[in-house]
Amino acid sequence: MHPADEVLVARFVEHADQAAFRTLMDRHQERVFSYLRGMVKDREVANDLFQETFLRVISALNNDRGSYAQQGKFLGWVLRIARNAALDHLRSRRKWRDMGASEAEDETIWWERLPDDSASALEQVEVSEQVDVLRACIDQLPPEQREVVLLRHQSDLTFREIADLTDCSINTALGRMRYALINLRRLMEASRMADAPTVTN
Repeated sequence: MHPADEVLVARFVEHADQAAFRTLMDRHQERVFSYLRGMVKDREVANDLFQETFLRVISALNNDRGSYAQQGKFLGWVLRIARNAALDHLRSRRKWRDMGASEAEDETIWWERLPDDSASALEQVEVSEQVDVLRACIDQLPPEQREVVLLRHQSDLTFREIADLTDCSINTALGRMRYALINLRRLMEASRMADAPTVTN
């Protein structure tokens, strides 16, 4: 049986167990890197940010373990650090537009009847499309929509976790996913028809 993340964190913090930290990295690096790559749309930049993220993780665990203890879930905590690194990079290049908190707040409470695995619609789309085509289409989504797809589909966070991570309501997170799915279908249809895609803001 594999040790839980919390056990590995304790080994690293209390005993400087480098093997424990390597296990944590190996366990989560694919999801963290996929998220960063999707955010910045550049593999080399994503690799730099990945390294920066885990340097920040090491620093935080060594200097302020409480910041992790308050989060409870290691992957969610690491993704918050990765998100901050990615946003710092994007803002430095003026490629990120913060969405107003009120956007999508007027959505009905349809999400309350939505199962938490609602992103299965995206999974069904992926089955019928080449992975590289889907990735290219995800890259074309508006930043907020792209992020929720990455966090839900690639990092496997729940919508409640996504809402907490991105500091928005669950209604807003689900609204972004809904528009993302609409746009992905349009973008992939456009790629098949070789027409310019239409994006809904």
